Formats: sequence, C-alpha cells, structure tokens
Amino acid sequence: MTAAAILPSLGLVPEIAVAAIPGDERVWVPQAADVWFRPLLLNTVSGGWCNLLRVRRSGVLSRHRHPMVVVGYVIKGKWRYLEHDWIAEEGSFVYEPPGEVHTLVVPEDCREMITFFNISGAMIYLDQAGQQIGYEDVFTKIEMCRRHYRDAGLGADYVDQFIR
Repeated sequence: MTAAAILPSLGLVPEIAVAAIPGDERVWVPQAADVWFRPLLLNTVSGGWCNLLRVRRSGVLSRHRHPMVVVGYVIKGKWRYLEHDWIAEEGSFVYEPPGEVHTLVVPEDCREMITFFNISGAMIYLDQAGQQIGYEDVFTKIEMCRRHYRDAGLGADYVDQFIR
C-alpha cells in the first residue's frame, strides 16, 4: 500500500506543496488597502498559520502583538517596526518574541514588500493606548479566505487545500 493510500485511512491530510507566489492574482486575499496575504498553511490543530504578506504602498500598517512566537523571512522589499532601529530587508530573518508590541511600517522607497510569516497563535490589533481594537486567528483567516475566494470566482472551498 502506498503512503498516499495510507494517509486518508489514518485520518491524516496529505502534505501541502504549492508555488508560494501564485500566478493567479486572485489567490492573494485582501487584508487592507494595498495589503494582501497569501495563505500557505492554516493550522487548526495548533492555531497558527503560514502566509505571505504583500504590501504595495508605504506607510504604517498595524500596531499589534502576538501571544506566541512569530518568525518571518523577507522575500522582497523591506520593512521595519517603529519600536526598533533595525530594517528587515530581502533575505532577512525576523524573530518576534511573544507579547511584544510593534507597528509594521513599509518605507517610502519600497514599491512592494513580500514577507513569509509563520504565526503561532493570534494577532491582536492595538490602538495607541495599547487597548485591543481587533484580532485575527486561524479561524478568522479561514473565513476571510472563504469570502474572498467565493467572491473572486475560485469557490469558497478553494481555501480547504491550505487547512490542516
């Protein structure tokens, strides 16, 4: 019996192997004006997700914190956090400790930024006083994807290939 035949019989879902940067623009899910994410893994078991974040404008994106670890790898462009003096440029690895508050900024000289993020837990959006004004978790991300893929003509179930 092949591994492909054994996996479903054990209740396991197979691996995911996709082009990270899709050829079809509809795969990018809008998150805000000129900001999209491309889901790669939506892990309902651990509550985290992996995605590409794409930004095509400069400016402040969001002030937020994570209750768990986040790691990133910059594929294209650059960005920084207002709270730090470093800049994450192409090829940079970023580790974000749990609980840290930071504000993502894309500089004016960057036409497009794409970063791979592996997010454990949630994103908690904060106002300037540090009060929660919103959040995202793997389940809200799945629903964002379902709505977008339905409206974009890919079908609401298009997101299912990324859910584990």
